[in-house]
Amino acid sequence: MALLTQCRACLAATPYTFLRMGDHPPANSFVRPEDIKAQQPVYPLDTQACLECGLIQVSDQVPDGFFEHYLYVPSAATSMHSHFAGLAEVLKKEAGDGLIVDIGCNDGLLLAACNKIGCRTLGVDPAANLAEIARSRGVDVDVGYFSAAAAETLVEKRGPAKAIVTTNTFNHIGNLHDFMAGVVRWLADDGVFVIEVPWAKNLLDNNEFDTIYHEHVSEFSLLSLVRLGEFFGLTVTDVQRLGVHGGSMRVFLKRAAGAPAVASIVKEMLAEERDAGMQSAETYEAFSARVDEIRRDLIAMLEQLKADGVAVAGYGAPAKGNTLLNYFKIGPELLDYLVDRNTLKQGLYSPGMKIPIRSPEALKEEDKPAVLLVLAWNFFDEIRSQQSDFAASGGRFLVPLPRPVLVN
Repeated sequence: MALLTQCRACLAATPYTFLRMGDHPPANSFVRPEDIKAQQPVYPLDTQACLECGLIQVSDQVPDGFFEHYLYVPSAATSMHSHFAGLAEVLKKEAGDGLIVDIGCNDGLLLAACNKIGCRTLGVDPAANLAEIARSRGVDVDVGYFSAAAAETLVEKRGPAKAIVTTNTFNHIGNLHDFMAGVVRWLADDGVFVIEVPWAKNLLDNNEFDTIYHEHVSEFSLLSLVRLGEFFGLTVTDVQRLGVHGGSMRVFLKRAAGAPAVASIVKEMLAEERDAGMQSAETYEAFSARVDEIRRDLIAMLEQLKADGVAVAGYGAPAKGNTLLNYFKIGPELLDYLVDRNTLKQGLYSPGMKIPIRSPEALKEEDKPAVLLVLAWNFFDEIRSQQSDFAASGGRFLVPLPRPVLVN
């Protein structure tokens, strides 16, 4: 199924198709050296927008079991440690001594921070390999996919949850209505559901097309979460703007039956989305045209560097980087290799383009590159700080978005 026939949030018919990126392998399906010559499974990456609620979405084509062994970990980025420490304080204030549940808890970074300040917690995640890392941090994890059926068992075993949180997981969920049915089944009557996801308006404003990949089946507008919550008797009561992942939002939902107060920022951000044209086809067509310009400009810059004999490597092997590399068809002929701090990715090859991934220590070797294409551009400030020696020796950074620019 390459195209959706209804919006997965508000259920409106026929989302508008505006960016067809061709066939891609799943963005976190890294290739082992022994499989380098094998053909990877690929799936269409056709982007659609709901003109009723502003949800940007792709059809769910992630293979069964894909998330049961996963390679992304938030702890690889230094800034996420302080980010989750702050979120832990927010959750403690909301939950008190009640149960805090993190759905998609990954390597346990958030719940370890919650435990450190005396919270009662439980993680839910399908990735057994990451659950082991979480448990080594003292985090209790229930390994499995979350659903309405799973919630029935979990609430019987663990009791109601005062706070349920999901950070950069909600955008992976193909069946949002089943997931939400599970949330309202588990959530205490006076509980709060907290969602952290990239904000689709930032995606449009900053040309962040690479945030779209098969695992990120949805990029949420605030309006899409308001409409989704209404199906389940939940009201968006508050929202906070976040700087992480290219511009995100932290959304708070509570049971409408309790007539919760709604913060003024909710109305403000909904108005911003309306004014930005997130329910207009023309907005998405203009976005698609800008992405085409970025592709032409970035490839021209890389080809000129190559012609000038300048060695270029990529910094980071994030999923978003793999969307960019595969859509723009940038491979080993333009990038010598990628470096990534995540040891789970080192020694592997990028999906599709099959560029080798090395440790950042490679940047200290004699054949180090003169330019780094920053694929993890959302952590550029952190990367530039980490690579101060590279910059001091004359190295430059090529930042692809919102427009390609060489930074000394």
